Amino acid sequence: MPPVENTRLTSAWRHWGPYLSDRQWGTVREDYSRDGDSWGYLTHERARSTAYRWGEDGLAGICDARGSLCFALAVWNGRDRILKERLFGLAGPEGNHGEDVKELYYYLDNTPSHAYMRFLYKYPQREFPYDRLYLENRRRSRLEPEFEILDTGIFEGNRYWDIFVEYAKASPTDILIRISVHNRADNAAQIWVIPQLWFRNTWSWDPQLLPKPRIRVESARCLIAVDSEALGSYSLSTNYESNFLFCENETNASLAPGAGVEHGYFKDAFHEYLINNNTAAINPVRVGSKACAPLILRLGGNDSSAIELRLCEGSREPSAPFDDSDSLFSLRRQEADEFYTTIQGEITLEEDRLIQRQALAGMLWSKQLYCFDVRRWTHGDPTTYRPPLDSATRRNSTWQHMFAYDIISMPDKWEYPWFAAWDLAFNAIPLALVDPAFAKAQLLLLTSEWYMHPNGQLPAYEWSFSDVNPPVHAWAAWRVYQIDKASNAGRGDLEFLEKLLHKLALNFTWWVNRKDNEDKNIFQGGFLGLDNIGVFDRNMQLPGGGHLEQSDGTAWMAMYSLNLMRISIELAEFKPLYQDMATKFLDHFLLIAEAMMNVGGGIRLWDEQDEFYYDVFHIPGSALIPLRVRSLVGLIPLFAVEVLEPEVIEKLPVFRKRLEWLFANRPELTNLVSRWLVPGSGERRLLSLLRGHRMKCLLRRMLDEQEFLSPYGVRGLSKFHKDHPYVFRADHEELIVRYTPGDSDSAMFGGNSNWRGPVWLPVNYLIIESLYRFHHYYGDDFKVECPTGSGVFLTLAEISHELTRRVCSIFKRDQQGKRPLFTGRHTLQCDPHFRDYLLFHEYFHGDTAQGLGASHQTGWTGLIANLLRRTHEEL
Repeated sequence: MPPVENTRLTSAWRHWGPYLSDRQWGTVREDYSRDGDSWGYLTHERARSTAYRWGEDGLAGICDARGSLCFALAVWNGRDRILKERLFGLAGPEGNHGEDVKELYYYLDNTPSHAYMRFLYKYPQREFPYDRLYLENRRRSRLEPEFEILDTGIFEGNRYWDIFVEYAKASPTDILIRISVHNRADNAAQIWVIPQLWFRNTWSWDPQLLPKPRIRVESARCLIAVDSEALGSYSLSTNYESNFLFCENETNASLAPGAGVEHGYFKDAFHEYLINNNTAAINPVRVGSKACAPLILRLGGNDSSAIELRLCEGSREPSAPFDDSDSLFSLRRQEADEFYTTIQGEITLEEDRLIQRQALAGMLWSKQLYCFDVRRWTHGDPTTYRPPLDSATRRNSTWQHMFAYDIISMPDKWEYPWFAAWDLAFNAIPLALVDPAFAKAQLLLLTSEWYMHPNGQLPAYEWSFSDVNPPVHAWAAWRVYQIDKASNAGRGDLEFLEKLLHKLALNFTWWVNRKDNEDKNIFQGGFLGLDNIGVFDRNMQLPGGGHLEQSDGTAWMAMYSLNLMRISIELAEFKPLYQDMATKFLDHFLLIAEAMMNVGGGIRLWDEQDEFYYDVFHIPGSALIPLRVRSLVGLIPLFAVEVLEPEVIEKLPVFRKRLEWLFANRPELTNLVSRWLVPGSGERRLLSLLRGHRMKCLLRRMLDEQEFLSPYGVRGLSKFHKDHPYVFRADHEELIVRYTPGDSDSAMFGGNSNWRGPVWLPVNYLIIESLYRFHHYYGDDFKVECPTGSGVFLTLAEISHELTRRVCSIFKRDQQGKRPLFTGRHTLQCDPHFRDYLLFHEYFHGDTAQGLGASHQTGWTGLIANLLRRTHEEL
């Protein structure tokens, strides 16, 4: 029998989940400023008093799938000047390395239906150091590390609370909530625990939605929330008597004149009441659109206590709401354990199971309701928000078709609480391990008509939908298809593949028409995710009006061609007409490969002198200049590889005929990219940008520990550039690229983009996967020295396994019992209340593997779940 969790994956069970953002303030959606400064328009300070337009945020919160009714925790230690309702962090312009959350919190457990979830927040007992965190980070330069909350000493002497929030569903609309508070100090202390229930404000922008939803008192232990339009009625019961407090989820007009009604009980009422003793802020009639159930807990040293609540559908107080509490939590935990036992069947090491389970929990916690009607946002709301600029000049103004109202996998619900196209593609890979249906739906979503631009472009990310992310959607679709097929007794979801193929063919055409500057199959994608890795900000005007012939952009397109070819071949086995599409994408691949070898003027993206791929800077009327920066730009051609089985080709006569014609009539193309006439292991055939010699040249550099190979994976930039920085002179200015293993010292992309040295999981994952596919063709006879200069020669599968081991070691305890990602953090490394709670960072220091950047980017760093599984499969 499958785990109960697998049989529960219906839309009903997904109706409630962790869909509340960790940060709604500071986002583009909430920005109605004249200068487009989203960080400055709605700050953390203003967030407690300003009703959001497009979403909600909260601490360890949940909401229904339409975001109508929200529940989250608030706490107060009796000392803070701010009620702790949401996570604090620095805005992009405030941090010395860009935006950064300054809190300690962990996603500990979750299941795909969200029938069981567990979250941990660590809350200081001393006054929270808001000002110190802000001032010290503002004082520091980009050459210094970020100043984090642990650096303040606020947790010394264990003077903090561990607050665990658990959810267990009795049914799709019946949710038990347990909040366990642990005093980690030796001395007694007290804390206000303030569960909050509120309706998202929709009525302020659309008078037709009146009457307002209401929350009222049912008894001393129960609230009733009624929304006749969208949700119906819900009750929130407590296992303690509370003096319920009420207000409206409305902007405090005294702080933002003209933004709301002039008098009333505003969103910040609980803050005003508890901290400023402003009793007039609370509605004495005890009704509103926002309510809380405050309770003071007084706990002795090292003591703990728990409270429970029950949120369930219905317009009256349930009888005996907590009689089944213990048994339900026990049952849901047991079911979660059984589910992950099935998922982790190949993983034998308990530590690896812990790492993978927390990674997957983070993936599931990082779902968020993303609501954004670009047309309405652009033109403003007549009753409240007027458009501050001509709609034609507003950010994303060319995306008027876009209407988002969906549950989406986020890169990080605080740092990046908005989807990003290529992040989402990577996110789908670990999600496919636990919830392939959701992973497939996510990939389809961005290709739907309300996301994809009519011209075929996929939206990049909220800051600028028109930016360009690497085209990895087809790769992700193929991998998710394979994972799903393997878990479904070999039955693949061909309908999913077919839908995506048609939409991605439009996107591929957009790339060909828009990003091939001179129609010669060399691409200029711009940003492409590789923020600071190059000489220039590739989205800006380049010196002399020139443009880059991008090695990475072109290689991504070669990879895209092969991905779409492979999907077409899979479909052609069942619908032969797709053979024509397979040949189309094969032809594109061959033309791109030819172009990479001859940009013009005798210049190639492949540099014979250095035996490496480089971008080429093209100034009109001037020379073509190779930019000899040894970076991931030169390794991405590894990703364009496909191995075809002979029995597959035999089933496709039209495709086979085209192949035979090409090899007979265009040998100058086929000789560049394949060893078609030299069958590999098992008579397989290879299509790749890299024949044996070029691949060995790239691997020689990539596997050199003085260049790319870190103890923890492949770096973004060669360590060679530490002592030999690359210097480019243009317009009387020196532009320098230097190896920086940690946080960036460059101001490009806001100074928080850090490709110059650190280890990133997504590109390491692609490298590892590509090497396995090469090995699938070459077999065990093809060996490469690894590490370079060691005298040890390994097969490509063994090298792939070694890279997997190095990347996984970032999270695992070493021989001294320390995890490299916690390098320099004694408390995280050694304290028993910290050391087994993991953070999944955006990237990792290229020499030490210390976690850096966004600390909860379980998104693409969640790929560690797949890598751990692969490690044990190989063992």
